[in-house]
Amino acid sequence: MMKLIPLASLLAMGLAQAATPTLPTAPLAMPQLRISDQAVSADQQAYRLLQERIKKLNDGGVRVGDYYLSKAQCWLDVSFHEYTRNDRSAFPLQALQESAKIVAALEDGSTPNPGDATPLVNDATRLRDDLWSSFGAMRESPGFACAAQKVACGEVELVHAGNEYKQQGWRHANPYVQLAEDAQAAAQSAAAACPADKPIAQPDPLPPRLVHERITLDMDALFRFDKAGAADVLPQGVQKIRELAARLKQGYVQIDTLSVTGHTDRLGTDSYNQALSERRALTVKQLLREQGIANVISAYGKGRAEPVAACEKVAPRAALIACLQPNRRVEIELTGIKSSAKEGGTP
Repeated sequence: MMKLIPLASLLAMGLAQAATPTLPTAPLAMPQLRISDQAVSADQQAYRLLQERIKKLNDGGVRVGDYYLSKAQCWLDVSFHEYTRNDRSAFPLQALQESAKIVAALEDGSTPNPGDATPLVNDATRLRDDLWSSFGAMRESPGFACAAQKVACGEVELVHAGNEYKQQGWRHANPYVQLAEDAQAAAQSAAAACPADKPIAQPDPLPPRLVHERITLDMDALFRFDKAGAADVLPQGVQKIRELAARLKQGYVQIDTLSVTGHTDRLGTDSYNQALSERRALTVKQLLREQGIANVISAYGKGRAEPVAACEKVAPRAALIACLQPNRRVEIELTGIKSSAKEGGTP
């Protein structure tokens, strides 16, 4: 039996969700790393996680026959098919990326959906203009709702065929051209039989996605050095808090949790830095409230416990203070629903 071979890096959390309430996809290995069982296992996990996201959309009410859901599934299927055949080109990766982009748009409710296009991934040859034209015409026909699944998969199979033709010639492309022809015939029959007076009911929009955001502010831009009270806030610090409050009020229709955490550098004792970080967090909390952020705000101090810059062997003291500047910070973390996500745009 032919052994599975891993491919190039696919999705970082973003595409997937990432991150996020949606299930993320794992990376795929680069072609030169197609040598280990660990890499193969990671690649298979990427396919499983994206498949689970498609299932989750269907569980949430997106029909199996929906054009975009069908197209996402077909891109995933052709990607995995070529992956298992040890295709060392960019085709499996790029096909899987197309699937992931469509899935992400369905999850977010954003428009236009990338599935409206059918790119010739991996520079596939464009074969059978007659089939492309036929699928395009059916997408504009009254019976498209009944034929959407076959149209979506037929378009993807034409790209699949074009990739095989480019790499290995007509004999290897022929089976996938046949699949596209079969999809065209099935789509035409389904469209013709589709009741014109009974349109397929569309699912309700997916609920808006809860997002998590972390905002880091430079403490030296907020407070005078080694100070923490409201009277110690610099003019530019007041402006930064105003801008942050405006951003939160305009960018979110719902904020579920909001926390402010203060951090210091390592100069001074643990107890002193802990108290300083707590006072600064409380001051930022107070300023946010004064700017109209009425949500429940939690304030914490981490002192010197979570540095982001070590600055070992830095001297003299002035240089050390400057080097440690990234550690003197306040982090705002919140979860909520962004305005654009509520309205169906990209969060």
